[in-house]
Amino acid sequence: MSTATTATTGDTGKGAVTGAGPGGTAPTARRRRRGRHHWRRRRKEYLLFLLMISPNLLIIGTFDYWPVLYNAWLSLTRWNMISGVPRYVGLENYQNLLTSESFHGILLTTLTFSAAIVVGSVVLGLALALLFDQKLRGRGFVRTAAFAPHIVSGAAIATLWLFIFDPAYGLTRVLLDPLGIESPRWVNDADWALVALVIAYLWKGIGFVAVVYLAGLQNLPEELYEAARLDGAGTWTTFRRITLPLLSPVTFFVLVTSIIGTFQAYDMIAVLTGGGPGDATTTLSWYVYQQGFRASDAGTAAAAAMVLFVILLVVTGLQTRFVQRKVHYT
Repeated sequence: MSTATTATTGDTGKGAVTGAGPGGTAPTARRRRRGRHHWRRRRKEYLLFLLMISPNLLIIGTFDYWPVLYNAWLSLTRWNMISGVPRYVGLENYQNLLTSESFHGILLTTLTFSAAIVVGSVVLGLALALLFDQKLRGRGFVRTAAFAPHIVSGAAIATLWLFIFDPAYGLTRVLLDPLGIESPRWVNDADWALVALVIAYLWKGIGFVAVVYLAGLQNLPEELYEAARLDGAGTWTTFRRITLPLLSPVTFFVLVTSIIGTFQAYDMIAVLTGGGPGDATTTLSWYVYQQGFRASDAGTAAAAAMVLFVILLVVTGLQTRFVQRKVHYT
């Protein structure tokens, strides 16, 4: 009885093991075939994706990244851009720049100009947007008139302000003479040239900032203002506690675009002041032009351009890291 039972059990176990072999191998093989088929399909999708984006990558690499890399290499050389080939000098250009007092003054002028434009754009642009948001007669015409300078070239705007600032027959003389005040020599006086440049630059760009803020104001939820009025909140409290926080995405956009735009300013400086008198209105972007195309010093110009690139990179990174934390998206 025991032997029969053992034999039966042994046969059953052997059959179970034997049967489990083919039954366990088949699903594994099917899984492997499905895995290979899935990988082939994914590989075709990846290749198609690379084929579709390769023109964009080629254009971006050619016109964005390659110039930056070439400029970085050029900043380590000395070359007059007229004859010969660039001669490698290492970090000599950077050392000359960073130890130059005149270059320190140019950096200070650039930061002062940028700070004045950024603060003025935010304050005046928001004030104009609040005015444009009121239900006043003719506000459509005023909005158009305020935005119009933004679409006009900087050279044309600078030419217009050259006439306005002229101390002999300009508009400022007409306005100041009745008050017994002599019109300053705006663009020819080192104490007033940067002020004149800031005024002209703000006048050109303030309409754009106002329109951006106006779009933000018109998209704010009205129920929050109704709740604030029911709670007895005043105009200033409503503006400070509701309007400003909800407009923080717009403010963040204005800050980023204004800083980048002012660091790259060129056309209005070229026509209005030419970087002078002296270095009174020489910003970093204008200095790059001077060194590269007037002094034919490609190495120094490239080094200054890399300094400008690093400053913009750091400022944008700091804005993204710290300012965006206070941005409230609705």
